[in-house]
Amino acid sequence: MASVKNVTALTRNYIVSHPSIRDALLKGLINYSALSRLICAEYRLDAFDAVLAACRRYRTRVKVPRSQEATVRNLIQTSRMLIRNKIMVAIIDKPRDFKKFHELRALVRRGRGDFNLVEGEEVVTVITSEDFEKDVRLFFRNKIIKLEKNLVQVSLIFNRKIETTPGVVSYIYSLLAEHGINILEEMSCWTDLLLVIEERALPHTLEVLGSRGLK
Repeated sequence: MASVKNVTALTRNYIVSHPSIRDALLKGLINYSALSRLICAEYRLDAFDAVLAACRRYRTRVKVPRSQEATVRNLIQTSRMLIRNKIMVAIIDKPRDFKKFHELRALVRRGRGDFNLVEGEEVVTVITSEDFEKDVRLFFRNKIIKLEKNLVQVSLIFNRKIETTPGVVSYIYSLLAEHGINILEEMSCWTDLLLVIEERALPHTLEVLGSRGLK
């Protein structure tokens, strides 16, 4: 039989990879027993009771308490949304020296373009305007692992209450996932949340976020 730790991990993985199930679970609209049977069948687990308990724990840990829902929604309704189109994302092998990144940023800023950088353990992600594609390729050449274009940057700007309001970001992510909108890249800076999506997904994204009061 799988350990409790493994059962918990598998249960979480199943729920997270099925946005519609996750949303129904958080809203209390799903039958725990039926969900547990699905998970057991998916991973061939003989641990119904353990999976059932893991489902209940997941909802308890992730769900925004009812007492906070009004606060979260109010914060979202008082936020602002900015859209930047013609965005590209380049994933680049992480170098020891960041000199070229600094030079690229200076070049983009002089050209009044957008530039954001996310540093990972092994790669660096550059989010910038498509106008600078040639410059990115020139600077990094064979160091580019992946480059995507036809993207849009959606910036959500909240007030300072977001610092002390849990559940806001997870609410946004769950909302978009529920409607089949994939977030390609994301980053946050204090009260700002930056999301990168496909250009073709923008109308649907605006519709979904607009239905929650985002403007």
